[in-house]
Amino acid sequence: MLNQQVARLAADYLVVGAGAAGMAFTDALVDHADVSVAMVDRRHGVGGHWLEAYPFVRLHQASAFYGVASTLLGDGQVQPDGPEAGLQERASAPEVTSYYARVLEGLQRSGRVSFHPGCEYVGGSRFVSRVSGEVYEVDVRRRVVDAAFLSPQIPADTRPPFEVADGAHVITVNDLVHLAQAPSQFVVVGSGKTATDACIWLLGNGVDPDAICWVRPREPWMINRAVVQPDPAVFLGMAADVEQAAADAATVEDMFVRLEDAGVMLRIDQTVTPTMAKVPTLARWELDRLRTITDVVRLGHLRRVEPGRLVLTDGKVKVAEDAVVVHAAAPGLPVRPPVPIWSPDTITPQPVRAGFPCFGAALVGYVEATIESDEDKNRLCPPSPYSNTPTDWVRMQVLGYRASQAFMSHPDIRTWATTVALNPARIPPDTPPIPELTDALQRLRAYEEPGMTRMAELAGLPVPSLASG
Repeated sequence: MLNQQVARLAADYLVVGAGAAGMAFTDALVDHADVSVAMVDRRHGVGGHWLEAYPFVRLHQASAFYGVASTLLGDGQVQPDGPEAGLQERASAPEVTSYYARVLEGLQRSGRVSFHPGCEYVGGSRFVSRVSGEVYEVDVRRRVVDAAFLSPQIPADTRPPFEVADGAHVITVNDLVHLAQAPSQFVVVGSGKTATDACIWLLGNGVDPDAICWVRPREPWMINRAVVQPDPAVFLGMAADVEQAAADAATVEDMFVRLEDAGVMLRIDQTVTPTMAKVPTLARWELDRLRTITDVVRLGHLRRVEPGRLVLTDGKVKVAEDAVVVHAAAPGLPVRPPVPIWSPDTITPQPVRAGFPCFGAALVGYVEATIESDEDKNRLCPPSPYSNTPTDWVRMQVLGYRASQAFMSHPDIRTWATTVALNPARIPPDTPPIPELTDALQRLRAYEEPGMTRMAELAGLPVPSLASG
C-alpha cells in the first residue's frame, strides 16, 4: 500500500502548474521580490504541455516571445536560410523543454524555489505525489497561484472527440512518427495549428497531397508570421494595419478581408469565409503547401470513425479501408471568461495585453512583486481572453489595448516592459529612429482612436473616450 504520510512545507506562494504561465510568473516574482515559492506540477518536469507535445512541433511564434523574462529563449537570431529566411528563429520542442529545465535550475539555485513534479494539487494548499502517494500540506503565507487556469488541452492527453469503431485505425498526432507501415490514405481531423502541423509534416515527408483527406469542421483565420516579429517597426506596423482595417470596416468579416488584403491575415481557402479565429501564426510557404490538399471535408464535426467510413454531423464520407485517422482535434488553449487576476487568496495569471501569455504571466509576477494594493494591481492588469471566433478576436484586441494602456500608464511597469523581450510591442530605448518605425508609429497614432472605436462597436463593447498613447 502506498504511503499516506503528510509532509509539511512552508512558502510564501504555492504555484500550481509549472508550464509557461507558472514559470514566467515565478521567474519575474523572485527576480523582483525576496520571497519563497513552492511549485507543483502533475507532469515529471517543467515546461507543461511541451513535455508531451508531438515531436515535430515548433513554436508558431518567434522564440523571443516565449519563455521567461530573465532568460531569452534561443539566441535572438534570424533564420539565415530556408523558407523562413529573414524571420526570427522558432524553437523546437526539445529546445523548449531544455530551456525550461535550465531556467528551473537557476530558480532552484537561488534557494527560494522548490519544485515538486509528479504531484496532483487537490486544493486546500495540499498536493499528492502520483508516484509515492505522499501527501504534502503547504503553509502558504501569501497566496496560491493558479497557473493551470488556462492550461491547453492537447491530443496526447485528450481523448478523440468522436467514437472509434472496432477495426478503425485512429492515432494521435504524436504517433505519426511511430508508424511502421504507410497507409494508402491519411485522414487529418482538426482545423487548428496542430492539424496544419500534421499536414505540413506529412507533405514534407513525401506523402502525396491526394493521399491526405483533411476534415476541417471550421475554416480558420491565421496570422502571417512575417508580421509578428520582435522588431518594433514590423510589429507596430502590423498593429497600425489592424487599426486602419478596423477604422474602415463595415463588419467584422469586412475587417478580416481588409487584413487579408494588407498581408496580416491568411486563410487556406479563399472561397470560404472562416468562422474560427484562434489565429496562430502561419508562414506563406506553409500556406502554399496546405493549399495542395484538395480533399477537404466540410460536413461539420466528426462523430464516428468506422473502417472505410467517416460519420459527420452533416453527412458520411468514404475513406480507404486502411486509412490512418490522425486525431489533431483537441481544444488547445481554452476560451474561458476572464476572472480578476488578484483575489484575496488566489492569483490567476492570464494574458493582459492581447495574446502573448508568457508576457502576461511575467507581467503579473512583476506587478505582484512591486505593487502593494490588490485594487491597484487589478486596475493596472485587467485580463484579456483568448479568441475563438472573428468577433472574439476583435473583442480581444479592444480589451488587450485597454489593458496595455492601463499597465503602461505606470512609470515603473512601463520601464520594466521596455526591457522584456516577451513584450511584442516594446521599443527598446536604444532603438534608432529608422523610417519604417517612424512610419509605423505615425500610422498607429492616426488610426488608433478610430480603429479602436470601431472595433469596440463591432465587438459590442462600450466605447469610452480613448486616451492617447
